[in-house]
Amino acid sequence: MSDSKIVSIRNANIYQGKALILKNVNLEVGKGEFVYLIGKTGTGKSSLLKTLYGDLYLTEGEGSVAGFDLKDLKWQTVPLLRRNLGIVFQDFRLLTDRNVHDNLEFVLKSTGWKDKVLMKEKIENVMSKVGLKSKGFKMPYEMSGGEQQRVDIARALLNNPKLILADEPTGNLDPDTTDEIMQLLFSICRDYQTGFVMATHDYTIIQKYPARVVRVENGELREVTAAGIV
Repeated sequence: MSDSKIVSIRNANIYQGKALILKNVNLEVGKGEFVYLIGKTGTGKSSLLKTLYGDLYLTEGEGSVAGFDLKDLKWQTVPLLRRNLGIVFQDFRLLTDRNVHDNLEFVLKSTGWKDKVLMKEKIENVMSKVGLKSKGFKMPYEMSGGEQQRVDIARALLNNPKLILADEPTGNLDPDTTDEIMQLLFSICRDYQTGFVMATHDYTIIQKYPARVVRVENGELREVTAAGIV
């Protein structure tokens, strides 16, 4: 895989169990490249994302993500792959029994960080990037949906990911907050030179914040123009 390509999948068939979900998948995502993933519910978007972060093993075709060969992936190496990824969820998935700082510290500890000073610096850095520098003391339930999504994004940035996967990250947000989050995601993609794959059903976002669009349909992936998505 070229150093500039974070994702490279060629002629791949993706299965859930024995069921073929996607056939002849070809996809490349480069550094600093933003890609929308669209398609109806049940067409295979989640299966593709799961393959990219090692939840589904690739058995047919070729694929690599962040330098990891997906066909050689074992359960022991999946955590190593995921340390190179950031995942942003629609429903935030924050730990409700601890404040924002402790949520982020928990992730760092679970991925091998030990130095308290370095952890504190990293948390302050990502919180500043998402515009929540002074909110580390807050509990998740004290924050708005937009603030919680910013914390989710900060969490995804903790290990300097080469690739960020976002699954409907604006699905629970109002239009104004959606704008704020999309501007943040594009700035992260640009500033960090991170590959970015975002699954969405909201085509108005794509019209407002244009980027590459890949549609999942009839068991296949194909590139479409922003004008041709509806």
